[in-house]
Amino acid sequence: MCDYTRMIRVFKFGGASVKDAAAVRNLAGILNGFQAQPLLIVVSAMGKTTNALERLIEISYTNKEILAAEFQHLKGYHFRIINELFPANDHVVYNETEAIFTSLWDELNQQPDRYNAFYDTVVVYGELISTCIVGHYLIQQGLSLRRIDARDYVRTDNHYKSANVDWDETQKRIATLKSDAESGVVLLTQGFIGSAPDGTSTTLGREGSDYTAAIFAWCLEAFDVVIWKDVPGLLNADPKRFEEVRRLDQISYGEAIELAYYGATIIHPKTIKPLQNKKIPLKVQSFHQPELPPSLIADNISFDPAVPSIIVKDDQALVSISPRDFSFMNEKNLHYLFEVFDELDVHVHLMQTSALSLSVCTDVRSGNINSLFDRLSAGFVVRYNTGLQLITIRHYNQDVIERITGHREILLEQRSRTTAQYVVR
Repeated sequence: MCDYTRMIRVFKFGGASVKDAAAVRNLAGILNGFQAQPLLIVVSAMGKTTNALERLIEISYTNKEILAAEFQHLKGYHFRIINELFPANDHVVYNETEAIFTSLWDELNQQPDRYNAFYDTVVVYGELISTCIVGHYLIQQGLSLRRIDARDYVRTDNHYKSANVDWDETQKRIATLKSDAESGVVLLTQGFIGSAPDGTSTTLGREGSDYTAAIFAWCLEAFDVVIWKDVPGLLNADPKRFEEVRRLDQISYGEAIELAYYGATIIHPKTIKPLQNKKIPLKVQSFHQPELPPSLIADNISFDPAVPSIIVKDDQALVSISPRDFSFMNEKNLHYLFEVFDELDVHVHLMQTSALSLSVCTDVRSGNINSLFDRLSAGFVVRYNTGLQLITIRHYNQDVIERITGHREILLEQRSRTTAQYVVR
């Protein structure tokens, strides 16, 4: 008979849950209630650190004069947290964090030719700094803890900024952690990061810490995964955009995959599939109110409510592409266009074809739109609108559609039995 109390649980804490000293103390308080069960903890970079690191990368190429000041600003943010958590200034965390920042500064001054590889080399430091600070604080609070570097365990290819996991090698590496976890040692690691076969750092895509939690859970055959958020569970819309939102107490894996695919920010799109394959439940729980029951994602389609869920993506471009010659928008042209999209990492959120054109909705901020225009202009007429929104409504009804889109100009509309999408100005 399986002893469920000895099965490993995987907890993931995002940037908001470790954004300052008070948040780190709150995290420690939450963990105090779960010490009876083996735990692996995945932690993101603190607050908006990844955004700050992206800015450092940008100005290392474009405006080196302000690089040192921006670097010191980020360093000061972290050391203010350390000063609050560790009053004794001879604590080892001071020297260890200083060494990490020294290494980061050296990397920022390398400025190699391969931008994506440079990006991954730099942004991983957010997670390394975060786990250093959080790990030392948890030890200070009496937890038996081992900090591990996710790059030693999550093996990927070298598709920088959105690396693909080598599941066989990753499973072999992570399996070596099982005895430590089951012995009562809390394992603490970084979200979002891995390493390529040549040892270089890679990342799993923005907001990839959820995916990291799923990777470790799949490899360790965990009891469950709990994602700790600043909301009271899964919600049918972003409470920052809509006044009236409803909590989804439980949904199926399939529904969660659909919501993530369309851009729901509560869960990283790649997170669900490995959990579904081993029927590992995923829970979304509030770190502000840990006493509240979590929302549950599991293998039961009867969970799915007929509650409309609304997803909004900003900074969208609607691109219309037509052949310059006498050809139609046939299979040959579509094949070529999607090869170009793949090569340039242009992610298509919605598409519609006619006899003479293909229209696609994609992110403006991907940075590849101009490259797409340059690449296609010789053989195709390319027209586009920017500054748009893509609104997706799962389990729509006419009242919700009119309430959400009634005052907007609709440039493109698409409906299926369960989902309606609108590109609006």
